[in-house]
Amino acid sequence: MKAGTERKIKFIFTNYQLYLLLFPTIVFFVVFRYIPMYGVQIAFRDYMVTKGFLGSEWVGLKHFERFFQTPDFWMLIQNTLGISLYNLMAGFPLPIIVALLLHQLNHKGYKRFIQTTLYAPHFISIVVLVGIILVFLSPRHGLINHLIRLLGGETVFFMGKPEYFKSIYVLSGVWQSTGWGTVIYLAALSNISPELYESSIVDGANKWQRMLHIDLPGILPTAIILLILNSGYMLSVGFEKIYLMQNSLNRTTSEVISTYVYKTGLINAQYSYSSAIGLFDAVINLFILIIVNRLARKFSETSLW
Repeated sequence: MKAGTERKIKFIFTNYQLYLLLFPTIVFFVVFRYIPMYGVQIAFRDYMVTKGFLGSEWVGLKHFERFFQTPDFWMLIQNTLGISLYNLMAGFPLPIIVALLLHQLNHKGYKRFIQTTLYAPHFISIVVLVGIILVFLSPRHGLINHLIRLLGGETVFFMGKPEYFKSIYVLSGVWQSTGWGTVIYLAALSNISPELYESSIVDGANKWQRMLHIDLPGILPTAIILLILNSGYMLSVGFEKIYLMQNSLNRTTSEVISTYVYKTGLINAQYSYSSAIGLFDAVINLFILIIVNRLARKFSETSLW
């Protein structure tokens, strides 16, 4: 046995407690992440429950070709990417800005009050949030339409207008998630050495200069990592909220890949077809993640791998 192998074995036995703590996590990923990959073959078969995986006929890329040729293909891609990019542009920078502003507050009581106010929407469930949206935007009794009528305007059926759907979805999500998104940035800011602030004050830097030259570079690696992780979900727009907000009038802008998979797979029982769409979604997300990670590594010193 080689000396390097012996050292590794000795190290494992010496630190066996750490590996025991790691073991449940490994089991979880093997059982719930890797073993289910066996079912991916459904996407390449005409799956029938009575015949099982191996008994169902192998059809290759038939279901992928069907998805690419469906009239809804480009609508689904456009809606999914449009909502994802809109959400990324509107929702990603805001927690950074809020965290930088909160970090400048010196009054602890006032700072805690603002943080509590910002964090509260995160704990509202998706169902309740959509209910609030529907009530506020109701054509008859909604607060927004009451204000529009008071100002002399006409009632607007917001949830029936396709052009409003993306903004309603994204802006309500930004309101709900911005406060909670600041937590990780505030944690990163707390790790910045106080000596940097003391030196900058001695040099005559004001708050905005300290924010620009100390705070922002201090949280930049964290922001890049979160941006890379978010890019891995570019085609995986949240299903629950969109499905609850969706109706026949706004479908042209609200139908995304996740809702389409649900309807074709579970409602219409087209298991192989929906599995092919889901696999296509996962592969494209993987490619986007790899590309963004490579760009981040090229233009900065931070990346996932």
